[in-house]
Amino acid sequence: MNKIKIIFKHELLTTIKRKSFIIMTVAFPLLGLLLVGGYGAIKGAIGETPPEEINIGYVDKAGGFDKDLVHGTVTLIPQENQQTALASMNDGDISQFFVIPQDYMTTGSIIRYTLGREVEVSSEVYYAIERFLVNNILAGNVESTIIDRVASPLYLSSITLTPEGKVAEQQGGFTSFIVPYIFSILLVVAIFTSSGFLLQGLGEEKENRVMEILLSSVSSTQLITGKVLGLGTAGLIQIIVWLVSARFIAGIASTSIGGMLSGLTIATDFLVISLIYFILGYLLFAIIMAVSGSIGATARESQQFSAVFTFLAVVPFFFIVNIMEFPNGGISQFLTLFPLTAPLTVILRMGVADIPIWQLVTSMALMILTTVGSIFLSGKIFRTFLLMYGKTPKLGEIIKALRQA
Repeated sequence: MNKIKIIFKHELLTTIKRKSFIIMTVAFPLLGLLLVGGYGAIKGAIGETPPEEINIGYVDKAGGFDKDLVHGTVTLIPQENQQTALASMNDGDISQFFVIPQDYMTTGSIIRYTLGREVEVSSEVYYAIERFLVNNILAGNVESTIIDRVASPLYLSSITLTPEGKVAEQQGGFTSFIVPYIFSILLVVAIFTSSGFLLQGLGEEKENRVMEILLSSVSSTQLITGKVLGLGTAGLIQIIVWLVSARFIAGIASTSIGGMLSGLTIATDFLVISLIYFILGYLLFAIIMAVSGSIGATARESQQFSAVFTFLAVVPFFFIVNIMEFPNGGISQFLTLFPLTAPLTVILRMGVADIPIWQLVTSMALMILTTVGSIFLSGKIFRTFLLMYGKTPKLGEIIKALRQA
């Protein structure tokens, strides 16, 4: 136990003194404060930005579209034909124009012309053109209040309730998803930073033959236990700093920025579950990294072995749209229960839905069983290949060692 404690203390102190570790730990909180503070400073310096006036030309080939030409900051200006509309656009009098064809009432087709490329039509422009067409079609036939309701038939708001009928603390929406999304990235970074230090350290010690000296004084089990616990504690310190600072920054952003970020909060249960999955995820991937470090002939080769598991860990990012749209669907549930993808998937799902308790318990249990099983199976591999220099074991040798374990 004393030997494990010595290794644990050495790995912990060595890691937290690394410049890269210190920079990574303080970089995210400082970056968040800088973004929030910078936004507030810029907003205070320039004040409220006046809305941009938009002039849109239109060519009326169908006839009768000449009423209600102003919609907010958008003004519609009739043009004689497409040639004059193009000239006005080149002169800067209008920024764009559209054509109402003769068969518009039959087809509903409208063609819009611009000089610049766009990803999509802005909602402001689309609404102004749509409202202009609706008002002119119904003018003189329908009351203005009915026209207004036809143009804007729905203002939908949603409220999430608890089973008791009370308003739930977490209401969903953009702010509820963006925090877990950011934390899922930080979680992956924290797990693979800590386990990556373990992989790098084992590879370098093996490559420099320091491993022979270490194993002459401690057993392989004591060595890997001390390293895993030391680096895991360093990573836990890092993730706690991020979680605590994020809760503080979220409160500042909610009050100072507002808008989409108004009401931005980080629930306590989210913080607790994030810590649990960091610990479980780190232990699992640390064992995998330790095995990769013992198998590879060099530190670089060990990193190549571990890349496969790194890829599996970030697979949920490839299904993020599916997780958002179907948080309780089959893919989401499978990725939650599969140990290598569970940490990332659980954090992402928590942003859009409540995860059933049985899935969380099962997911954690499977991760614990997988970690224990990995320790058991990797023990033989670790002892067999740790002192192997200049030679990478073949797949058959690794399988044989697993069977013997």
